[in-house]
Amino acid sequence: MRWMVAVAAVFLGVLGGPVPASAAPAAPEPLCTMKDSRIGELSGLVSDGSRFYAINDGGTKVQVFVLGRDCKVQKVLTDKTDPFDVEDLARTPDGRLWLSDTGDNEKGRLTVALLEMSPQGKVALHRLTYPDGQHDTEALIMDKAGTPYLITKDILGEARVYRPSGPLASPGPTNLEKVGTVKIAETDTQGGPVGSFGSVLVTGGASMADGSAVALRTYTDAYVYAVPDGDVLAALQRTPVRIPLPGEKQGEAIAFDPDGTLVSGSEGVGQPLRTVAGAAALAASAAPSSDGKPASSASGTGSSDGGGVPILPAAGIAVAVVGLGWFGFSRLRRRRS
Repeated sequence: MRWMVAVAAVFLGVLGGPVPASAAPAAPEPLCTMKDSRIGELSGLVSDGSRFYAINDGGTKVQVFVLGRDCKVQKVLTDKTDPFDVEDLARTPDGRLWLSDTGDNEKGRLTVALLEMSPQGKVALHRLTYPDGQHDTEALIMDKAGTPYLITKDILGEARVYRPSGPLASPGPTNLEKVGTVKIAETDTQGGPVGSFGSVLVTGGASMADGSAVALRTYTDAYVYAVPDGDVLAALQRTPVRIPLPGEKQGEAIAFDPDGTLVSGSEGVGQPLRTVAGAAALAASAAPSSDGKPASSASGTGSSDGGGVPILPAAGIAVAVVGLGWFGFSRLRRRRS
């Protein structure tokens, strides 16, 4: 048995030691229930800490619903602008709201758009064009400087990342440039309208107000990336913390509270908003330090390397090694007897 203990110790040492109990993300906790029939297709969500701002999928006019922490509508911000297919929502520190009119299920749009809503409710239209054809895009994230990034909904699990090639024109169009990809692996988290296939489809994005973290979500899971240096593109190539969001009927909304709590929501009247406390801090603890090494050996239960390879906790690997060793040792004894 001594050799098995030694092997387990080596594995634990190589992988950075046992994963601390606090490393695993908490399970989502219900916060409130979306009962207002006007928000039956919740698709985008942001938080300022005391209120939520929410949008529906699609629509024939700009509508942003301002909610209390009890999910009750306090007011509605409107504009006569008729969007094509709004899918996501972001908010910059100056209070501007950015509606991502980028849905294109049929891949037939010549342009997509960002709708910029001032704190006073005035909307400016910014048309955008892709450099390589049409894409269906449901996720918008913002970096610390306020640069928007669009992340496509790709059936192969390799989402494309685009950003404007220059300052946004109004009405535009402004050319987009492809600046990267994000790989999403299939998971066994239950939920969504299309089974396990939905676990690779990016349906929403979120950004911390201070730019320190961003998140992407699928129908079933959230992926949180620390952005310690403000470089979103570099962050999206690092190992994210995967947070399962099981049981969401059609999960498309994701947001951060200012304290780093992750908030998720689904389409459908009567669906809850749920929170995962400490999500941004967990990602920060797993981010590389200045020497290029992870600040922590833990990256959350079931984390992915962004390329689809699950990262197992070190303790789990050690148990597996001991188990396999014992199995081999027992078989060897039986053969000798």
